[in-house]
Amino acid sequence: MADPLDAPFRPRLARVVPLSVAGLVVVLTGVLVVVMDTLGSLDRVGFVLFALAIAWFCWRQASVCAVPDATGLRVRNLLITTHVTWAQVVSVRFGQGRPWVQLDLADGDTLAVMGVQRADGAYAEAEARRLATLVARRSATAAD
Repeated sequence: MADPLDAPFRPRLARVVPLSVAGLVVVLTGVLVVVMDTLGSLDRVGFVLFALAIAWFCWRQASVCAVPDATGLRVRNLLITTHVTWAQVVSVRFGQGRPWVQLDLADGDTLAVMGVQRADGAYAEAEARRLATLVARRSATAAD
């Protein structure tokens, strides 16, 4: 049976809201394009393309996550997907005022993990602790 620590990190609220908005935008745009007979063909195409761009952005927001594997953590944020090895992760931070978890990396850089978001409240706190535990277990060496 799989270790529950290895489950993907996905936000709750940041999935429901963007997908709802995307659906609403697509439906309302469809209604607008059908109802407004004064629109020309190019206007209709423009409205549809704009609605699809909004829907894509909302889908991308809803698909942020962090997926652990044996070698490290694949972090899919809004526009960029990054894979970091366990050895690269120095610490996990989720202090007050941070909208999402932040990883401190060995090279001095930081990496936001939008898969754990402050908007999820206590669930996000528990997920941040789970990620910190996973990092501690996976990056431990014989010297530790």
